[in-house]
Amino acid sequence: MADEDRSSKTEEPTEKKIRDTVEKGNLPVSREAPILASLLATMAFFVFQLKDGAAHLLLALESTMENPLQWQLGTGADALHVLEMFAVQMGQFILPATLFLMVGGVLASLLQNPPQINFERIRPKASNVSMASGFRRIFGFKGVTEFGKAMFKFIAIGVVVATILVSGFPTMMEAMQADPVLLPELILHMAMKLLSGVSIATILLVAADIGLSRMHWRRDLMMTKQEIKEEAKQMEGDPMVKARQRQVARERAKRRMMSDVPKATLVIANPTHYAIALRYVREDGGAPVVVAKGTDLVALKIREIAESNDVPVIEDKLLARSMYDHVEIDQMIPPQFFKAVAEIIYYLYTRSGTKMGVATA
Repeated sequence: MADEDRSSKTEEPTEKKIRDTVEKGNLPVSREAPILASLLATMAFFVFQLKDGAAHLLLALESTMENPLQWQLGTGADALHVLEMFAVQMGQFILPATLFLMVGGVLASLLQNPPQINFERIRPKASNVSMASGFRRIFGFKGVTEFGKAMFKFIAIGVVVATILVSGFPTMMEAMQADPVLLPELILHMAMKLLSGVSIATILLVAADIGLSRMHWRRDLMMTKQEIKEEAKQMEGDPMVKARQRQVARERAKRRMMSDVPKATLVIANPTHYAIALRYVREDGGAPVVVAKGTDLVALKIREIAESNDVPVIEDKLLARSMYDHVEIDQMIPPQFFKAVAEIIYYLYTRSGTKMGVATA
């Protein structure tokens, strides 16, 4: 089943999928980068701090051991005081090394991804204790990749250590006959060579691991065609829901339009296909305003409401058909229809003998 799901994910992840994944804290991370950072931090500590720190620590211990009578050890408080002194001296030596390692670890994380606060990564998940998920992690593609990286580290470190020890064997034999004071310098030199060799091998591993981690991350984000469609629906709205919303909006507009027909001054109609209701109030100024328009059944409904409310209905096929395509509800009629509509209004005025333009409320 997992293979089928994987094979169906043929589409590149969308920007939304990538953004949501990043917001959840799921980012491509190389586990080898902090190891390289630790090695480089250790080398930096050896170069910049080890000699001075070791010399200071040895000097403090030497002054203590050469004159032990200066310390009173009559009570437990005296012994605690001596231990505190040694702890301070050791802390001054160890603290710089800790700071180097901390800075290296932080930089290794910052250079891979920007920092973010996210609690999603530490939330308990059933998949973390699932035997099936664990089996896939161990024996799946990622498990094979991790095993390959472990083998590479084991072989690379073994080769580097063996090479350095073999090449430095004559020097170590000579050191056995040399002054013991020179041994710390020799040990530091050998340690730096070992760290340098291991760091070079680790750099190659980290470069490959960063590429693989991003490739795995991108591969896990691949989407199926159905997921693409579902995401499009979420972003743009479900077409069925949007169609329903448009239908509701049209029905509301239609009801409001029909409620305005009794307020119209006249209706211009093509007997059965088109109807346009106009409202004209001379005191308000301006041209007549379209309060309703429609075709077929809607046109018949407009005529029915108009006739039941004593609104004059004028049948003019050509004018009704021409106006329908150029007028909008709640808008004044365009100038090209001023003369024709004015003649109709004047006709109604002269026929009725009443003051046209005083519309009912």
